[in-house]
Amino acid sequence: MIDTVMFRRRAWLFIRLSLFVTLLVVVIAPEWPAFGDARFRFQTIVGREYRFDFLGWSLRALEDKAQELFSETRRSMPAETQQEVVLAYLAQLGDVQRIEAQIERAFSDPTVSDPEVATADMRAERDELRRDLDARRPLVEDIVQQQVATLLNEEGLAVGGVTWPPVMMTMSPVPYMLILSPRDRIAQIDSAALVPGLPTAAKELREDAVFDQLDQSALVVPIGGLGTYPAMIRETSSINWLAEVTAHEWTHHWLSLQPLGIRYLENAQMRTINETVASLVDLEIGPLVIERYYPEMVPQTAASPAPVQPSPVPVFDFPAEMAETRAKVDQLLAEGKIEQAESYMEQRRRVFIDNGYNIRKLNQAYFAFYGGYAAEPGGAAGTDPIGPMLRDLRQASPSLRQFLLDVGRVTSFEDLVELHRAKVGPEPATQ
Repeated sequence: MIDTVMFRRRAWLFIRLSLFVTLLVVVIAPEWPAFGDARFRFQTIVGREYRFDFLGWSLRALEDKAQELFSETRRSMPAETQQEVVLAYLAQLGDVQRIEAQIERAFSDPTVSDPEVATADMRAERDELRRDLDARRPLVEDIVQQQVATLLNEEGLAVGGVTWPPVMMTMSPVPYMLILSPRDRIAQIDSAALVPGLPTAAKELREDAVFDQLDQSALVVPIGGLGTYPAMIRETSSINWLAEVTAHEWTHHWLSLQPLGIRYLENAQMRTINETVASLVDLEIGPLVIERYYPEMVPQTAASPAPVQPSPVPVFDFPAEMAETRAKVDQLLAEGKIEQAESYMEQRRRVFIDNGYNIRKLNQAYFAFYGGYAAEPGGAAGTDPIGPMLRDLRQASPSLRQFLLDVGRVTSFEDLVELHRAKVGPEPATQ
């Protein structure tokens, strides 16, 4: 009886939240811009045929989740069986992804005279495996959602015994994001979602058009997930990564009901605060999910590592090198040396490529996007103090719940500085 009452409560909460999301889409729909407006020109560059259909995707995902909500399959399944179901699904997905990579190589190999014929068997096998995956996916998502929700509940992030908002995600092909930044500073000032599978030539065509027509820096970037509702998460064969991203996107759902999340798009600093908070949560909850439900997947560390022998060739430290690059770019842009900064970034890009990091384009838009994720030291955030301050606050908080309650009230960078001063001290303790 208790399970039935709880189930009905969850169903009602889901229906209410779905209605809220639909209403939100209608309310925030943008007005039609003037034809000379920069935003309109940007959307013209994007092109209607390459724009991702969020509304259509969201309606299909909500329909799937509504059907899943009334399924009793997971609730009647032992925990050990749930683990086996998830890992078997991810293993099969990994097989499909390897087959798809082979097919792609065949179509790009000039020595393959007829790739359609050469890949016929592989494509047939892929399609059969995909049909099986599609049938099993809702159950796998339901299991992982509940596992993440259980850990969040234990952190006190539940209302009436139910994680609020409910943990909802779906694995699917995710769009690329076209990121815009001014050339004279690093800040994400606009973005557009592009269809999955966009070829490199189409990416560079739009990046070049933004540069030539709007005099702005642009970059098409891949993403791991989006905070739609349900969350959109890129297909992966890694349960470790899936658990982290599910927790990350749920954090955005939670923050969207707080002052911090409501101001996500207000400026670059607010975006960085939001993304870094979500990253800190995923780095904490993700490993707990793995320890509880998939202990054999916990990353192994040597108990007694052998002494490290000095190497004549220094190890390339990507986070440190990228942070150094960002700091130099910030300095050059602050001095008004835009072309010099862009030339320097291209030089550094080649250094990264020489050391095994295949960065297609390194520009202001690159740092505007990747610099927004500052949960760990170094990297594209450079010397931005937001990451160190938020790491300090999490360390000073008695619980994850209290940390989220504290940062959820932040409405500006100045608020974050004041919160850090009150809880930790005047200067970031970690770098």
